[in-house]
Amino acid sequence: MKYSISSVLFSAFLLFSAVFCFAGAEDEAARIQKAYEKIKDIKGIFVQKSYVRDLKRTDTYQGQFFIKPPKMKWEYRGEKAQTVFITGEEILIYQKKENQAFQSRFDRSIYGQAPIALLGGFGDIRKEFEVTMKGDRLHLKPKKSMGNIAYIEITPAEGDFPIGALTIVDSLSNRIDVQLKDVVVNTGLKDRIFEFTPPEGVTVLRQ
Repeated sequence: MKYSISSVLFSAFLLFSAVFCFAGAEDEAARIQKAYEKIKDIKGIFVQKSYVRDLKRTDTYQGQFFIKPPKMKWEYRGEKAQTVFITGEEILIYQKKENQAFQSRFDRSIYGQAPIALLGGFGDIRKEFEVTMKGDRLHLKPKKSMGNIAYIEITPAEGDFPIGALTIVDSLSNRIDVQLKDVVVNTGLKDRIFEFTPPEGVTVLRQ
């Protein structure tokens, strides 16, 4: 069998590209993990766009988030305002307008309902995910089931916090894009930020 110089060079280019992408993914994952090791708490602003394929509809939410692993708090503002509290073992969703709150156990399967909670757990990327590069993004495929999440893509950022945005795609091709803004780390967040005290008249429903 004969091989042309061009085909040999092309094959070498593909091999080099694959090695380069793998090395790039490993370096980026290591950079994120190293940054997480120094982070004690995080706060910032988020804009979330949720695309529902079957309905061909995109909903946009925004608000503020606080993380002090394993505790998290997400404040969604606007017409569908709600606050999400995560302790690491439980999740509580408070809907002020409806005067009610829902509380349930928090585990990997809940990531489909609270995908931004993933931000609290990117300190061990290579253990949890198969990591590759897709353009300038880090492509993460869960090694074990995370609800219905098919893959996650991270847009790296410079500065103390290494993530600028993330995209979550589920098995039904629904998509959530989360853009992070004004993120600051290690400001000494108090534990009381993550505590929920039901206002008078609020019903807490256990699920």
